[in-house]
Amino acid sequence: MSNIERYNKVFCDVMQVDEEKLVDLRFKEHEYWDSVGHMTLIAALEEEFDIMLETEDMMSIKSYQEGKEILSKKYNIVF
Repeated sequence: MSNIERYNKVFCDVMQVDEEKLVDLRFKEHEYWDSVGHMTLIAALEEEFDIMLETEDMMSIKSYQEGKEILSKKYNIVF
């Protein structure tokens, strides 16, 4: 499974959405992406990619797109 497939699966599983809706997914604009959902998402991303996100990065992931950018730039995950 590619990194983008893994990333998408984490988002789909945690946010309970279909892959087609991921591009527009944003924090607090989806019923499952509240503060608890956010921490669930962070934990799932850390586990899936075997990383430990810095607190600043955890707080910066406010959308599906921003998450990809942060993981790519700061954690060397190629999508």
